Amino acid sequence: MTLGKLYLIPVPLGDDADPKQVLPETVARTIEFIDHYIVENEKTARRFIKAILPTKKQPDLKLSVLNKHTEPSEHSGFIKPCLEGKNVGLMSEAGCPGVADPGAVIVKLAHEKGIQVVPLTGPSSILLAMMASGMNGQSFAFNGYLPIDKSEKKSALKNLEKLSQDKSQSQIFMETPYRNNKFLEDIVNTLQPNTHLCIAADITLPTEYIKTKTIAQWKKEKADLHNRPCIFIIHKF
Repeated sequence: MTLGKLYLIPVPLGDDADPKQVLPETVARTIEFIDHYIVENEKTARRFIKAILPTKKQPDLKLSVLNKHTEPSEHSGFIKPCLEGKNVGLMSEAGCPGVADPGAVIVKLAHEKGIQVVPLTGPSSILLAMMASGMNGQSFAFNGYLPIDKSEKKSALKNLEKLSQDKSQSQIFMETPYRNNKFLEDIVNTLQPNTHLCIAADITLPTEYIKTKTIAQWKKEKADLHNRPCIFIIHKF
Protein backbone atom coordinates (compact mmCIF):
# COMPACT_ATOMS: atom_id res chain seq x y z
CA MET A 1 0.00 0.00 0.00
CA THR A 2 1.20 3.51 -0.84
CA LEU A 3 1.71 5.55 2.32
CA GLY A 4 -0.12 8.81 2.85
CA LYS A 5 1.82 12.04 3.35
CA LEU A 6 2.15 14.35 6.34
CA TYR A 7 1.42 17.93 5.26
CA LEU A 8 2.71 20.73 7.50
CA ILE A 9 -0.02 23.36 7.24
CA PRO A 10 0.75 26.94 8.34
CA VAL A 11 -1.93 29.16 9.87
CA PRO A 12 -2.14 32.94 10.49
CA LEU A 13 -0.32 34.48 13.46
CA GLY A 14 -3.51 35.89 15.00
CA ASP A 15 -7.30 35.95 14.77
CA ASP A 16 -7.32 39.37 13.09
CA ALA A 17 -5.25 38.20 10.13
CA ASP A 18 -7.11 37.31 6.94
CA PRO A 19 -5.84 33.80 6.06
CA LYS A 20 -6.37 34.45 2.36
CA GLN A 21 -4.05 37.46 2.59
CA VAL A 22 -1.15 35.82 4.46
CA LEU A 23 -1.32 32.26 3.10
CA PRO A 24 -0.79 31.02 -0.48
CA GLU A 25 -3.56 29.25 -2.38
CA THR A 26 -1.72 25.95 -2.01
CA VAL A 27 -2.83 25.81 1.65
CA ALA A 28 -6.55 25.89 0.75
CA ARG A 29 -5.99 23.43 -2.09
CA THR A 30 -4.23 21.04 0.29
CA ILE A 31 -6.95 21.29 2.94
CA GLU A 32 -9.49 20.44 0.25
CA PHE A 33 -8.23 16.83 -0.02
CA ILE A 34 -7.28 16.18 3.63
CA ASP A 35 -9.77 15.03 6.27
CA HIS A 36 -7.37 13.87 9.01
CA TYR A 37 -5.62 16.56 11.09
CA ILE A 38 -3.33 16.84 14.11
CA VAL A 39 -3.97 20.16 15.88
CA GLU A 40 -3.30 21.99 19.16
CA ASN A 41 -6.89 23.15 19.62
CA GLU A 42 -9.87 21.61 17.84
CA LYS A 43 -12.10 24.70 18.02
CA THR A 44 -9.58 27.12 16.52
CA ALA A 45 -8.48 24.57 13.91
CA ARG A 46 -12.06 24.11 12.71
CA ARG A 47 -12.52 27.89 12.62
CA PHE A 48 -9.39 28.29 10.51
CA ILE A 49 -10.41 25.56 8.06
CA LYS A 50 -13.85 27.15 7.68
CA ALA A 51 -12.29 30.58 7.06
CA ILE A 52 -9.85 29.46 4.39
CA LEU A 53 -12.11 26.86 2.74
CA PRO A 54 -15.82 27.47 3.52
CA THR A 55 -16.87 24.58 1.27
CA LYS A 56 -15.05 22.01 3.41
CA LYS A 57 -17.57 19.79 5.20
CA GLN A 58 -16.87 20.01 8.92
CA PRO A 59 -18.48 16.62 9.80
CA ASP A 60 -15.90 14.94 7.54
CA LEU A 61 -12.99 16.25 9.61
CA LYS A 62 -11.21 13.91 12.00
CA LEU A 63 -9.06 15.90 14.42
CA SER A 64 -6.49 14.59 16.93
CA VAL A 65 -5.34 17.02 19.61
CA LEU A 66 -1.61 17.40 20.29
CA ASN A 67 -0.67 19.66 23.20
CA LYS A 68 1.21 19.59 26.51
CA HIS A 69 -1.37 17.19 27.95
CA THR A 70 -0.99 14.61 25.16
CA GLU A 71 0.72 11.38 26.18
CA PRO A 72 3.63 10.21 23.99
CA SER A 73 1.87 6.85 23.68
CA GLU A 74 -0.82 8.59 21.59
CA HIS A 75 1.53 9.89 18.91
CA SER A 76 1.64 6.71 16.82
CA GLY A 77 -2.13 6.70 16.57
CA PHE A 78 -2.11 10.23 15.18
CA ILE A 79 -0.17 9.23 12.06
CA LYS A 80 -1.82 5.82 11.65
CA PRO A 81 -3.95 7.15 8.76
CA CYS A 82 -0.71 7.78 6.81
CA LEU A 83 0.19 4.11 7.21
CA GLU A 84 -3.27 3.30 5.80
CA GLY A 85 -2.68 5.42 2.69
CA LYS A 86 -4.46 8.58 3.86
CA ASN A 87 -2.93 12.07 3.99
CA VAL A 88 -2.71 13.90 7.33
CA GLY A 89 -2.40 17.62 8.00
CA LEU A 90 -0.39 18.95 10.95
CA MET A 91 -1.27 22.44 12.22
CA SER A 92 0.20 24.74 14.83
CA GLU A 93 -1.96 27.09 16.89
CA ALA A 94 -0.18 29.98 15.17
CA GLY A 95 2.38 30.13 12.36
CA CYS A 96 4.34 27.14 11.10
CA PRO A 97 4.05 23.66 12.63
CA GLY A 98 7.21 22.10 14.00
CA VAL A 99 8.91 25.44 14.76
CA ALA A 100 8.63 26.43 18.44
CA ASP A 101 5.70 24.03 18.33
CA PRO A 102 4.87 20.56 19.75
CA GLY A 103 4.27 19.21 16.24
CA ALA A 104 8.00 18.53 15.84
CA VAL A 105 7.56 15.17 17.60
CA ILE A 106 5.05 14.08 14.95
CA VAL A 107 7.37 15.13 12.12
CA LYS A 108 10.20 13.11 13.71
CA LEU A 109 7.93 10.09 14.00
CA ALA A 110 6.84 10.42 10.37
CA HIS A 111 10.46 10.29 9.21
CA GLU A 112 11.05 7.20 11.34
CA LYS A 113 8.06 5.50 9.70
CA GLY A 114 9.14 6.42 6.18
CA ILE A 115 6.24 8.84 5.69
CA GLN A 116 6.89 11.73 3.30
CA VAL A 117 6.78 15.14 5.03
CA VAL A 118 5.51 18.06 2.92
CA PRO A 119 6.05 21.57 4.40
CA LEU A 120 3.81 24.33 3.03
CA THR A 121 4.75 28.00 2.86
CA GLY A 122 3.34 30.30 5.53
CA PRO A 123 4.17 32.97 8.13
CA SER A 124 6.76 32.30 10.83
CA SER A 125 6.92 35.01 13.50
CA ILE A 126 10.56 34.12 14.17
CA LEU A 127 11.73 34.60 10.58
CA LEU A 128 9.50 37.61 9.90
CA ALA A 129 10.85 39.34 13.03
CA MET A 130 14.41 38.51 12.00
CA MET A 131 13.82 39.87 8.50
CA ALA A 132 12.49 43.15 9.89
CA SER A 133 15.05 43.59 12.68
CA GLY A 134 18.06 44.84 10.72
CA MET A 135 20.23 42.44 12.68
CA ASN A 136 22.48 39.59 11.54
CA GLY A 137 20.44 37.43 9.17
CA GLN A 138 23.55 35.33 8.46
CA SER A 139 23.91 34.10 12.03
CA PHE A 140 21.10 33.96 14.58
CA ALA A 141 19.71 31.58 17.20
CA PHE A 142 16.22 31.00 18.58
CA ASN A 143 16.28 30.41 22.33
CA GLY A 144 12.57 29.93 23.07
CA TYR A 145 11.38 31.02 26.52
CA LEU A 146 13.85 32.30 29.10
CA PRO A 147 13.62 31.27 32.79
CA ILE A 148 10.77 32.74 34.87
CA ASP A 149 12.91 33.16 38.00
CA LYS A 150 14.20 36.74 38.04
CA SER A 151 17.82 35.97 38.86
CA GLU A 152 17.97 33.10 36.35
CA LYS A 153 16.35 35.30 33.71
CA LYS A 154 18.89 38.07 34.33
CA SER A 155 21.73 35.58 34.03
CA ALA A 156 20.27 34.16 30.79
CA LEU A 157 19.94 37.64 29.26
CA LYS A 158 23.53 38.52 30.13
CA ASN A 159 24.76 35.22 28.69
CA LEU A 160 22.87 35.80 25.45
CA GLU A 161 24.23 39.33 25.23
CA LYS A 162 27.79 38.05 25.62
CA LEU A 163 27.17 35.27 23.12
CA SER A 164 25.84 37.82 20.64
CA GLN A 165 28.95 39.96 20.98
CA ASP A 166 31.42 37.06 20.92
CA LYS A 167 29.88 35.35 17.86
CA SER A 168 28.31 38.39 16.16
CA GLN A 169 25.09 36.39 16.40
CA SER A 170 21.57 37.76 16.89
CA GLN A 171 19.70 36.10 19.77
CA ILE A 172 15.95 35.53 19.49
CA PHE A 173 13.59 34.70 22.35
CA MET A 174 9.99 35.12 23.49
CA GLU A 175 7.76 35.36 26.54
CA THR A 176 4.22 34.41 27.51
CA PRO A 177 2.16 37.39 26.21
CA TYR A 178 0.66 38.43 29.56
CA ARG A 179 4.20 38.78 30.99
CA ASN A 180 5.59 40.83 28.08
CA ASN A 181 5.59 44.25 29.77
CA LYS A 182 7.41 43.00 32.86
CA PHE A 183 9.79 41.07 30.62
CA LEU A 184 10.64 44.22 28.68
CA GLU A 185 11.41 45.95 31.98
CA ASP A 186 13.78 43.14 32.90
CA ILE A 187 15.50 43.37 29.50
CA VAL A 188 16.15 47.13 29.61
CA ASN A 189 17.29 46.95 33.25
CA THR A 190 19.71 44.09 32.57
CA LEU A 191 21.39 44.67 29.22
CA GLN A 192 24.03 47.25 28.35
CA PRO A 193 22.89 50.62 26.92
CA ASN A 194 24.44 50.08 23.48
CA THR A 195 22.96 46.62 22.93
CA HIS A 196 20.28 46.63 20.22
CA LEU A 197 16.82 45.20 20.91
CA CYS A 198 14.15 44.51 18.30
CA ILE A 199 10.55 44.15 19.47
CA ALA A 200 8.19 42.58 16.94
CA ALA A 201 4.58 42.32 18.12
CA ASP A 202 1.37 41.32 16.32
CA ILE A 203 3.27 40.44 13.16
CA THR A 204 1.03 40.46 10.02
CA LEU A 205 -1.91 41.82 12.07
CA PRO A 206 -3.45 45.31 11.69
CA THR A 207 -1.76 46.30 14.98
CA GLU A 208 1.72 45.17 13.84
CA TYR A 209 4.54 46.87 15.77
CA ILE A 210 8.20 46.33 14.85
CA LYS A 211 11.02 48.55 16.11
CA THR A 212 14.75 48.17 16.68
CA LYS A 213 16.50 50.52 19.12
CA THR A 214 19.37 50.46 21.59
CA ILE A 215 18.58 49.63 25.19
CA ALA A 216 19.33 53.27 26.07
CA GLN A 217 16.66 54.38 23.58
CA TRP A 218 14.13 51.81 24.80
CA LYS A 219 14.45 53.22 28.32
CA LYS A 220 12.98 56.46 26.96
CA GLU A 221 10.13 54.84 25.01
CA LYS A 222 7.13 52.96 26.37
CA ALA A 223 5.71 50.01 24.46
CA ASP A 224 2.51 48.32 25.63
CA LEU A 225 3.01 44.65 24.76
CA HIS A 226 0.48 43.15 27.17
CA ASN A 227 -1.19 40.04 25.74
CA ARG A 228 0.33 40.65 22.29
CA PRO A 229 2.25 37.80 20.58
CA CYS A 230 5.80 39.11 20.56
CA ILE A 231 9.32 38.20 19.44
CA PHE A 232 12.39 39.79 21.03
CA ILE A 233 15.81 39.92 19.34
CA ILE A 234 19.03 41.29 20.80
CA HIS A 235 22.39 41.98 19.19
CA LYS A 236 25.45 43.54 20.73
CA PHE A 237 27.52 44.87 17.82
